[in-house]
Parts: sequence; structure tokens; C-alpha cells
Amino acid sequence: MLASLSIRDIVLIDRLDLEFGDGMTVLTGETGAGKSILLDSLSLALGGRGDGSLVRAGQKQGQIVAMFDIAPSHPVFAFLEEQGLDHDGDLILRRVQNADGRTRAYVNDQPVSAGMLRRVGEGLVEIHGQHDDRALVDASEHRVLLDAFGSLQSELEGVRKRYKAWRKAEHDLATLEKTIEEARKEADYLTASVEELGSFNPIEGEEEELAAKRTTMMQSEKIATDLNEAYEVLDGNGSPIPSLASMMRRLERKTEQMPGLLEPTLSHLTIALNELEDARSSLEEAQRQTDFDPRELEQIEERLFALRALCRKHKVTGDELVGLLDRMRSELDALDHGEERLVALHAAASETKASYDKAAESLSRKRAKVAKDLIKKVMVELPSLKLETAQFLVNQTSDAEARSEEGIDQIEFWVQTNPGTHPGPMMKVASGGELSRFLLALKVAMADKGSAPTLVFDEIDTGVGGAVADAIGRRLARLAENVQVLSVTHAPQVASRANAHMRIAKNAVKGEDRVATGVTVIDGDHREEEIARMLAGEVISDEARAAARHLISGKTTGA
Repeated sequence: MLASLSIRDIVLIDRLDLEFGDGMTVLTGETGAGKSILLDSLSLALGGRGDGSLVRAGQKQGQIVAMFDIAPSHPVFAFLEEQGLDHDGDLILRRVQNADGRTRAYVNDQPVSAGMLRRVGEGLVEIHGQHDDRALVDASEHRVLLDAFGSLQSELEGVRKRYKAWRKAEHDLATLEKTIEEARKEADYLTASVEELGSFNPIEGEEEELAAKRTTMMQSEKIATDLNEAYEVLDGNGSPIPSLASMMRRLERKTEQMPGLLEPTLSHLTIALNELEDARSSLEEAQRQTDFDPRELEQIEERLFALRALCRKHKVTGDELVGLLDRMRSELDALDHGEERLVALHAAASETKASYDKAAESLSRKRAKVAKDLIKKVMVELPSLKLETAQFLVNQTSDAEARSEEGIDQIEFWVQTNPGTHPGPMMKVASGGELSRFLLALKVAMADKGSAPTLVFDEIDTGVGGAVADAIGRRLARLAENVQVLSVTHAPQVASRANAHMRIAKNAVKGEDRVATGVTVIDGDHREEEIARMLAGEVISDEARAAARHLISGKTTGA
């Protein structure tokens, strides 16, 4: 249920914090006191359309926070987990409205889109009134409500599973038929291409590897002559290494004659000989690395050029040739073995279709039976709501060929408001006041099935009085036994049956030339006075107070 609602800087509201309990709460007040502001604020917190004009004059932004106390099993928590939103069993919706028209939405202080906030809100609160645009007057939702009333969710889920299985079988069949048809058209081309590509046997990454090898070999060929000439200088007949070595030996023999004179020279010569020897070894290694068979370069170039020619022919990259070959082989295989697979898929499509048709037909029959039960329950409620000559109908149109996940039925609630008139869609045929009463009868008939945990009724008693208003009050009280009910009302007969009563009024702001909307929880004498005001108007008489006491005391004794 809605546990609390906090509003800051919205229209005439400065700061307002309201707490709600279970059962039925009514909100009353004179016309223009600000009841619609409360509902607009709640709607905004539930993901309704934002509007910069809602922000109180002189403020940059307004804010609404709605806190809910709902069972851990409520589907909204599963939805939050699917969306990756954290929760610890708490549910707080917050909406910030900027004066420039922009809004920000939060669920448990985690930013979300307005659309996601609206999806969360739809499962928590239903707002109904003469201009209601929610489930009961939205024809697309009537099937959902009928299924909820008849507890047909498991049958519906079975139909959905069979529908998906049938659609998958149909898709697989269509895909194979298309593949076979395309393969037939290109059979000769596919056969030749598979033979050509299979013979070539492309390898993923081969083009890059071949190109790198070719570049290395071509560069090696260019420097091979210089390497050979350099090696010849160090290792050939004209190499300085033997001459230097011989000269060092001669000088070493002279060191004894003049000690200390030749040692530095001999040291430098030793280093030079070692460096020359290292250089000769490096050149020898370089020659080995650059040595290749010219025929290998020729083979690499032939392979590379052939691969690139195939790429141009088939308009793919080198790495894509492997996948192309696999696809072409699959298409040929589909052509070669497709008839057998087609027979199997045809059988699967027929079997799943028959299974769906059987389940959908069974669900359709159950819906027809449930519709009769719903009609009876709604019709019981109509006489007391001054709709004694009206008829409520469930228009069920079934088409075995119009298959969908929801079955083969189109469901719409119809009404006939007067004898001799043509029945038609409830939203089109019923007037504003009639629509509100049909709506209430439906909600009472459906009790807690297919309902949000909080129901808000916005002046559905407009235009009625006396016994009809009392009947509306009794039915709202009955609804409140199963769900939380908030009712904005001008009818004392409705207000008297509430568990809690809030009075909305505009009051002058001290020190400022303006007014602000406030809400006061009233009981006892204050509640009696408010209901007396609703009965008598501006001047409250003792008779009105007595009538108010009678209404309040009769709350527990009414039908």
C-alpha cells in the first residue's frame, strides 16, 4: 500500500507530508482547495507526464516522494531485479520536476527513466475517475482483467509457451525453405566454388603470414650481395685477421727486450682482433638468416596472389574465405539433405500448431464461462448504483486463425445503458457518471483480483447523491477490505464510511500575500463538523450535525 507521500513546492503546496494506512481513506474539501494537486503530485511520482507549471511560483523545482509498503512477493520486486535495481524490501519512488519542464526520476534513490518509473507505478496504484484512462476503460487490458478474474494465468502461460514453440517451428521451416531455394538457384556456382575453395584450402590468418614472409625474403635478397662482400673482406684471402695475428705474435716476442713498451699496443690489437672475429661471426649468422631458396619465394608469391584473387572474386577478405567455404558447404548440404529435414520441420510445425490450437480453444471456452460469471457479479452491483436498467456485457470475439500469445480471443467490456439502445464499448456508450459507476461495479466484482494494492477514486460520486452515493460508499468500503482505497469525494455518504479522513484546505501564508494548500487528519468532532459541512454547505446547522453523526454511526451497520 501507499505508506506516505511527501510533496515539496508543487503549485500551492509548500511542504506536505502525509501518512496513509490500510482500509479506506477519504480526502475532502471545498472546490479549489487543492485536491487535484494531490492527485497530480501522486501521478507525477508514479511516472506521469511532467509539467513545469506544476512547480510553485518562484521556485526552481518541486519534488514528490511516495513510499510504499508492499509484500515481498509483489511482482514489482522481480521487475526491479530484472532491471538491475537494488532493493531491500523497500520501495520509494521520487520525482523531481524542474520549472523548465525537465524531470528526474528515481527508484530507491537510483536514477531511472520516466518510462521505467511509470511501469513500476502501474503495478502499485490505479487512479480511477470520470476521465480514467487506465485498465478498466482501456480495451486492450480487458482480456488481462478477465483472465485475472477467472484465475486463468496458468492456462494462458501454457498457450504462450505453445505459441512460441509453434512460431519457432514455423521460423525454422521458413528459414530452411529459403536456404534450399537459394541453394537450388546457385547449385552449379556453389559446387564449383566449394571445389575451388576446398582445393585451395584457405587458412585463417594466412594472407598476413604470407605477405610478411614475402616482404622478408624480398628484403633479404636485396642485402645478400652486400653481406657476402662484407664477409669476404673479413674471411677471404684479403682478410686482415691473419696479418694482425701474425704481427701480434712478433711483437709479443719483443716484449722481453723492452718491458712495458709494447703492452698497450698489444692490448689494443687483442681487442681489435676479438671485435673483428665477432663481426665475422655476426656476418656469418646474417648470411644464414637471409639464405633462402628462390623457389620458396616463388611458391609463397603464387599462393598469396591466388588467395587475393579468390578474395576479389568472392568479395571477401582473406580471413573470411574460411567462413565462406563453410557456409557454401552448409548450403550444399542443405540442398543435398534438405528434403529430409523439410519433412521433419513440417511435422514439427504441424504438431506445435495443433498443440497451440487445442490449448487456445480450451482457454477460449474457459474465458466464455468466466465472462458469464463476471457479468453476473457486475449486474448484481448495478441496481444500487442507479443503473438498474443497464446491462454489462463481455464482448468476446474468437478467431481460430488469429493466433497470438494471448490466444484467439478479443475481449472488450461493453454496456447497454438503457433498454432498446444498442450495446457498445463501455468508454463510448457510458456517460461520465455512468462510466464511474460501471467502473466501481467492476472493481467490486473483481475484488482483489487483477488489482493494484492501492486504488485511488477521484470524485466518482460526482452527480449522484442520496442512496446512490451511499451505495458507492458501501462498495468502496468493501473494496477496502482487500486493498487500500483512497477516495477524493464531495459525498458525505462516502466520507462517512472511511477508516481515515483528511481535510484539504487553502490557508493564508503568514507574512506573505499568498495561500498554500494544507491537509489535516481529522476525527471525532472535527470529522463530524466536516461531514456536516458537506451536507449543509457554508452554514452548518444542528440538523446537519445530527445527520453527520447518524452517517458516521451508520458506517458499521450499512450493507
